[in-house]
Amino acid sequence: MAPFLRVEEITKTFPGVVANDRVTLEVSAREIHALLGENGAGKTTLVNILYGLHRPDSGRILLRGQEVHLHSSRHAIALGVGMVHQHFMLIPPLTVAENIVLGMRSPREPLLDLGPASREITRLSQAYGLEVDPSALVWQLSVGMQQRVEIIKALYRKADLLILDEPTAVLTPQEIHELFNILRRLKSEGHAVIFISHKLDEVMEISDRVTVLRDGRVVSTAETARTDKAALARMMVGRDVLFRLDKPPVTPGEPVLRVQRLRVMNDRGQSAIQDVSFDVHRNEVLGVAGVDGNGQRELVEAVAGLRPAAGGQIHINGQTALYGYPADQGHAFNVAHIPEDRQKVGLVLDFSVGENLVARLFTRLPFARYGFLFLDAIRRNAERLIKEFDIRVPHPDVKARALSGGNQQKVILARELSREPDLILAAQPTRGLDVGATEFVERRMLEQRARGAAILYVSTELEEILSLSDRIAVLHRGEIMGIVRPGEVTEEALGLMMAGEKRGTYL
Repeated sequence: MAPFLRVEEITKTFPGVVANDRVTLEVSAREIHALLGENGAGKTTLVNILYGLHRPDSGRILLRGQEVHLHSSRHAIALGVGMVHQHFMLIPPLTVAENIVLGMRSPREPLLDLGPASREITRLSQAYGLEVDPSALVWQLSVGMQQRVEIIKALYRKADLLILDEPTAVLTPQEIHELFNILRRLKSEGHAVIFISHKLDEVMEISDRVTVLRDGRVVSTAETARTDKAALARMMVGRDVLFRLDKPPVTPGEPVLRVQRLRVMNDRGQSAIQDVSFDVHRNEVLGVAGVDGNGQRELVEAVAGLRPAAGGQIHINGQTALYGYPADQGHAFNVAHIPEDRQKVGLVLDFSVGENLVARLFTRLPFARYGFLFLDAIRRNAERLIKEFDIRVPHPDVKARALSGGNQQKVILARELSREPDLILAAQPTRGLDVGATEFVERRMLEQRARGAAILYVSTELEEILSLSDRIAVLHRGEIMGIVRPGEVTEEALGLMMAGEKRGTYL
């Protein structure tokens, strides 16, 4: 019996980059097939080809044994291919039903008749355990419910092959468990599923087979039951990877950051942080856990001096921090900021690596004086940091936009950590990074902790929070549900706190 999907010798190049190099892959019906690889390995390019967003330079795609030439995503949908993107393609002010039928013909054109669509959405949601109200506004739904809408949208459009790109990145443990039950149901009904994830534990739990890409090529395809995390990681990065780093016990010192009854508004003028208080001490990592969008960004930006507080106080090394302090008092506070969006906030993409490495210091000696840059000093600084932080770049003059996500993050780490800061604000520092780059970031954080830095570490990855943190503050809708120690709380309890269904202790 022919596989549901067969990809033969697919090659796709972009200027200066071979994204896919003769990739061959098979996915069967009733199979969950995981796709693994480092950042830049070619996973996204491959699934974009399968969804009609890119056309391959060479090679063949066979669906149900028949060769197809996908011209667009509409064409792919018509052939039974559905995709749930990492960043959901939904319009928040519209209802669930309106989002699902968007772009499709109405049976009563030019009138919009949502009745039949709503009934079919209800039938699908009940059949696959995807309970959702067709009349609900999308902006009112939780992230997990929005993901259900995306899956229903694909099923409504008769998708037999479902591609999920990093589907668990913004879900609580309970929502991940529910998603996996849904995927198993789809598999039992005869669907084929391609599952892209950086999380090896999830790949081991949910997939039947796994294909590993490196540098655009297929390294191996293996039955999941016949491999393990260590072997998969070795195939991905070409070396052994430590999943749990050694975290020697240290005694926390005096408070470096003290936040008292802080209130912060979001970009729409709504309350994002409500009456939050906590301390972060020297030699301590305070992890901040929570589903993305519960006030983490606003909290970090307020502490970093990038967003005004609506109330409360922030003290750094005993001094009161004011909005806008990086421009005026940043050196006195000695704060490092690793923003959650490395491309929009962390780097100037059209500047060179060398220029980005002095972006916080370009007005000061030894890099500048009286408005003149000292290019030799900037280059020497770049060469030193490129070597120290293992930034994979041929020379310091390469533009930051040409680097992979992992190397872009290393540039930010090198710039911020080389100053030996007293306080480190790390917001989602491993988001979108492969296991090798994640290990590098985590190792550097633990080195800074041992040096005596205080670290506020924000992540949606519970395993990472539990591994790195000395204490964990759980945020839900801008409120701290508890501050707990990793060894005294389970992932399930943290998940309930993240969902606002339980409160914990306040250490």
